[in-house]
Amino acid sequence: MPTLKFVRSVWESFRASSGLEPRLLDSLRITSATPGRVKFELPIESHHTNRLSILHGGTIASLTDLGGSLAVASRGLFATGVSTDLSVTYLSSGGKVGDLVRAEVVCDKFGKTMAFTNIQFKNSKDEVFARGSHTKYIALAWKDPNNIVEELSPKPSGGKKE
Repeated sequence: MPTLKFVRSVWESFRASSGLEPRLLDSLRITSATPGRVKFELPIESHHTNRLSILHGGTIASLTDLGGSLAVASRGLFATGVSTDLSVTYLSSGGKVGDLVRAEVVCDKFGKTMAFTNIQFKNSKDEVFARGSHTKYIALAWKDPNNIVEELSPKPSGGKKE
């Protein structure tokens, strides 16, 4: 199964069984996925904003959490583990209703017990407005029968490991 299709299936599972994601992030679109890297976008809607009518920091924190999970999924884990640490740095406003947030998340380290991810958020001017990191405990996620870890393991290219 291609990485993008698998990551989208994990996202659909979140949408079907979670309380938060379908309410807050339902309009999120995954635009690309390769093992260890996922890109997505979210059009800003009124429920994503704060009382200043700009993108709410809590929305960005939720996107950091979800993005880390999707990056873990891009390595083949259907059950994406549980959060142990999450951090967000807000550099500027992410935009207002009608703007588009684009994000790229990378799984920096993928081990037997822990996964470490980082994410960058860009506004409609292609400027980074926030960045985050997300650490996940994944030891139990390895047992999920829906995993396709072997299939999505990075393959060596030209004698070099990715």
